[in-house]
Amino acid sequence: MSVTAGGDVDYETTGHGYATRRRADPRIAAAIHAALGDARNVLNVGAGAGSYEPADRYVLAVEPSARMREQRPPGAAPALRAYAESLPFDDDSFDAVMATITVHQWSDPMRGLAELRRVARAAVGVLTFDGDALDRFWLADYVPELIVAERRRYPRIAAIAAALGEGTEVAEVPIPVDCTDGFAEAFYARPEQLLDPRVRAA
Repeated sequence: MSVTAGGDVDYETTGHGYATRRRADPRIAAAIHAALGDARNVLNVGAGAGSYEPADRYVLAVEPSARMREQRPPGAAPALRAYAESLPFDDDSFDAVMATITVHQWSDPMRGLAELRRVARAAVGVLTFDGDALDRFWLADYVPELIVAERRRYPRIAAIAAALGEGTEVAEVPIPVDCTDGFAEAFYARPEQLLDPRVRAA
């Protein structure tokens, strides 16, 4: 079976500075770690530079981009080159699986989510953006075309929940005003940062 990278970002050419600009925000990290429950071993799919991986349990990472894998810090969890849509693991291999701000970059999000469910014995935690809520983003007043383009990138929250199966809970995770993670929406109180080429590169 052949799987190619999806999404609209080529991380091999544009994924500069993730290790420094995309640092875990502790408040968002707390929500992710709570969703993992008491899992002792965790698979992180679409792991990037590993910013939200818990340090108090065993983690294995899956990341297709060599540039992202190169930016993982010393001592980070081992990272395999693989794709969400075709995970190289047996059924029920991990206590929990996490996927953080990644599903919109998968070539087939529903297939990827089915794979997460397949290899997890219990919890599957997915952190993503809600395309239907993007009108609340301040740039909607200034660049509505951006909101239209961004909305197309994100799978619907209801579709993600349905793919993960019965009993899936959906919780809103607020973006702190001083968020330390450098995704675009984190700069709503510091919009000038969006003009910084180092921020844009990450």
